[in-house]
Amino acid sequence: MTDRVDINRLLGDMRSMKMQTQAFQRPQGLAVGDMAPNRALSGLQVEPTNKMPSFGDLMTKAISNVNDVQQKSSSMADAYEKGIAGVDITDVMIASQKASVSFQAMVQVRNKLVDAYKDVMNMPI
Repeated sequence: MTDRVDINRLLGDMRSMKMQTQAFQRPQGLAVGDMAPNRALSGLQVEPTNKMPSFGDLMTKAISNVNDVQQKSSSMADAYEKGIAGVDITDVMIASQKASVSFQAMVQVRNKLVDAYKDVMNMPI
């Protein structure tokens, strides 16, 4: 029995993306004043316990994920065309749509980044 839509993997991906976006948000219940440095502890230096990935690392990971989805879609289409047993047309179409949606989303993110860069470059000094 083949799992047509790997829902568990899709939910796992969505949860990991949610966790990545929540890492940059201020915890609920904290006001801006609560995050001010404590004067009694001003001489101490605290090392961060977890390293946050850089923006470039996140973008590289996202692009490689889109590339992986597109390669999987292409390999499934090739397997279906060759008549390999176990490859269903519905699986091929779902993989193709996933690749299309992920690529379109990546293009939209790129367009927004380019627009933001242009806005920053056009700001008066």
